[in-house]
Amino acid sequence: MRKSLATAAACFVVAAGAHAENLVMQSVYPSSLPLLGDTGVKLTEQVAKLTDGDLTIEFNEPGAIVGGNEMWDAISTGAVDAGWYSPGFAQGIIPSAAIFTAVPFGPDVREYTAWWYYGGGKEIWADITKPYNIHTELCAILVPEASGWFANEIDSPEDLKGVKMRIFGLGAAVMQKLGVEAQSMPVADTMTGLRLGTIDAAEISFPLIDKALGMNEHANHYYFPGWHQQTSLITFIANQDVWDGLSDTHREIIKTACAANVAYTAAEGEAKQLEPLAALKAEGVQVHMWNDEMMAAFRGAWDEVVAEQTAKDPDFARAWTSLSDFREKYKDWAAIGYLK
Repeated sequence: MRKSLATAAACFVVAAGAHAENLVMQSVYPSSLPLLGDTGVKLTEQVAKLTDGDLTIEFNEPGAIVGGNEMWDAISTGAVDAGWYSPGFAQGIIPSAAIFTAVPFGPDVREYTAWWYYGGGKEIWADITKPYNIHTELCAILVPEASGWFANEIDSPEDLKGVKMRIFGLGAAVMQKLGVEAQSMPVADTMTGLRLGTIDAAEISFPLIDKALGMNEHANHYYFPGWHQQTSLITFIANQDVWDGLSDTHREIIKTACAANVAYTAAEGEAKQLEPLAALKAEGVQVHMWNDEMMAAFRGAWDEVVAEQTAKDPDFARAWTSLSDFREKYKDWAAIGYLK
């Protein structure tokens, strides 16, 4: 009797262990970056705890499995299970992708999340990405970014011509209109480019991250506001077949952990900017606000980019119309609901 009980217990342990699953996830952001990268690590910890180890997500640093620009295709084909990612990095494959990461002169955290969850944003993105066999969960959201780091002071649009700059998403198209040699690249590649001198200006993020990266070692003029990226969406993406193969419970746990991280990152982003900004100033960084001429130039170039993109890509037009219509309705609430 004692032997049969022991055998049964052993069989139970083996059977339970057989259900444990592991997803291999590569990040487009280094884990050392606050909010951008470490939230991806936090997700893996949350999921492991909530599933009592039955589901684990293996965090891999940028480039550990495939290059950053190859991540979308690798997850689409199933070569990599999942990614910690911003949709805008897929802009070269899906022109409308950038609308689902950051929009110049776009919504703040409140508007963007409202549109994503309740205004049709996530449904449109799911429909656009369906042919690529990728599932997406919004998993973090960021506060406004700085507009960029420049070696020289920028006083007029003429000063931008010929500048080689890393700038992400739709902001890059705007800068190109103004004569900038704009390049979109992952964070790790950006730092390499700055060190090697292949680029001479860059925007990465807000003071918390820019200070951690040592951006002030490469440039001294720090510009605000981040007209190009008032909010940034970060997502957990997974191969659709891999996602569908998870249990209902495991899928719900990932969704819930991601929703929690949206709240956490929104709050943390607001709370942790003052100290690094003060430290940058103390180290001699010159903080600038764009003058009216520059802001008008950015806005005018953005209007041109929108007109061109909506004319040539139906999905871009659909997403832009949805977001614009939502914002038009939302502004009535914002006007009466919030203090100016």
